[in-house]
Amino acid sequence: MAYIQLGNQTITAAEIISLLAGYQMLPQLQRELIIDKAIAEVELTSEEKSSIISKFYQNNQITTPAALDAVLQRYCITVEQLEALATKELRIEKFKQTTWGGTIKQNFLQYKPQLDKVVYSLLRSQDMEVAQELYFRIKAGEQSFADCAREFSQGVEAQTGGLIGPVPMSQPHPAIVQKLSISKEGQLWTPIKLENWYVILRLEKLIPAQLDDATGAMLLNHLFEKWLGEQIQQTPILISDNVETRYIPCGTLRERVSTDIINITT
Repeated sequence: MAYIQLGNQTITAAEIISLLAGYQMLPQLQRELIIDKAIAEVELTSEEKSSIISKFYQNNQITTPAALDAVLQRYCITVEQLEALATKELRIEKFKQTTWGGTIKQNFLQYKPQLDKVVYSLLRSQDMEVAQELYFRIKAGEQSFADCAREFSQGVEAQTGGLIGPVPMSQPHPAIVQKLSISKEGQLWTPIKLENWYVILRLEKLIPAQLDDATGAMLLNHLFEKWLGEQIQQTPILISDNVETRYIPCGTLRERVSTDIINITT
């Protein structure tokens, strides 16, 4: 019978399943199994493998045979398993490039409106007449937007003179995004009714997203996580105890994998 010995405690193979579920580790196991299956055919050159393993050993202070033996014993793994762990991130990156690398430009154009950043000024008041008066003062140049915001704005933006950003265009309230997206730099909007507030807006600067290496890597990671989330949803966890077999809905176990592009821009 297979078992794990922890001090004076013996844990059988059957008990391990219950423990994984109890400690909420099954979702992570599910995720890693799906990833391992996806990257199983990804090949590294001998140079890539040697370099990445060497760096992994150095970063983890595995610099002597004794240190290597200690790690293997501590984690109960083989050298092959340790090397697979060391090369996993590189194999994942190669999988991303092979799967979605040719679509990056297309995906960039799709997500660009949400990746663009914006700097804007905001002033809010719950009093419509106050908001109207402040709008006319700013428009006439009688008082600066920053001074009005510091003195009268009723939100945290008062601390910065109303200035917000740069932030992703997707971050503000949708009604604010709609106004900013059609604004010219310096354009001042009359007070907008927004929930319990009357809001004055001015676009200060639009910063268009660029498809550089960092943005490309971010998009690749987003596409990978989106794909992984779909795979997790399509792969229910089945637990069999030789008496009954149960399917466990994925959403009750796994952490929700968001496909919202907002999460990759903050």
